[in-house]
Amino acid sequence: MNDSFPRRLRPRLAMLLLAAALLSACGHVPQRNPLAHWVPSTNQDERRPILIVLHYTDQDSVQESLDTLRTRNSGGPVSAHYLVGRDGSRYQLVSDERRAWHGGPGRWGTITDINSASIGIELDNDGSSPFPPEQIDSLLVLLEDLCTRLRIPRTQIVGHQDFAPGRKIDPGPLFPWKRLAEAGFGLWPADDAPPPPPGFDPWLALRLIGYPLDDRAATVRAFRNHFRGMEGDALDAEDLRILHALAWPAADASAGAAAE
Repeated sequence: MNDSFPRRLRPRLAMLLLAAALLSACGHVPQRNPLAHWVPSTNQDERRPILIVLHYTDQDSVQESLDTLRTRNSGGPVSAHYLVGRDGSRYQLVSDERRAWHGGPGRWGTITDINSASIGIELDNDGSSPFPPEQIDSLLVLLEDLCTRLRIPRTQIVGHQDFAPGRKIDPGPLFPWKRLAEAGFGLWPADDAPPPPPGFDPWLALRLIGYPLDDRAATVRAFRNHFRGMEGDALDAEDLRILHALAWPAADASAGAAAE
């Protein structure tokens, strides 16, 4: 201890340092409920996300988005785990194991609390511009890391609009979902997928993929933005072909994610 520190205050300083050390150590100790006896099991793991949600920032610069994601927007405090700039720069704002405020109300399949079950990635984009190749290449590197390290199924990558149709439109019809699929991420139909059989139910297919059906017109708009890059709130023959190609593999993937 520094000899210049007053001798009469040294015991108090030592106590404060000891308390700080104990508090720091407690941060790594599992929380225990005093209403039950603690009988720990080794059969456990950290809670982890099972979904990745992609957004666009709808702002003019990385710096503006970094400021917003550390403060608030018009709806209140907002955050995301990652932000990817147009030049490919990557920024992390929230640790992977923590809950970021990026999803808001919505539902994807059986997931009803999106923020608690997902990693949120914001892309620096104003909502009307193409996504530069450097940005998508950087995103693919990040997706590879997250899916491998956190064991998130590679099919479980969606846009904000997908689980909040009618409320959100990002990452929008210009986002290159097919490019992600070519790299092995997300869902995408085979080019030679056949048309559906007679009696095919597109609404059941949408639900199996994960889409909510509270507002069917909004859900169709979200689906068409994602898989066809176009507007419209009525399903046509090509939509049915895509839905038939996606629905059951999606259901299998969701079941596998829930079982892990």
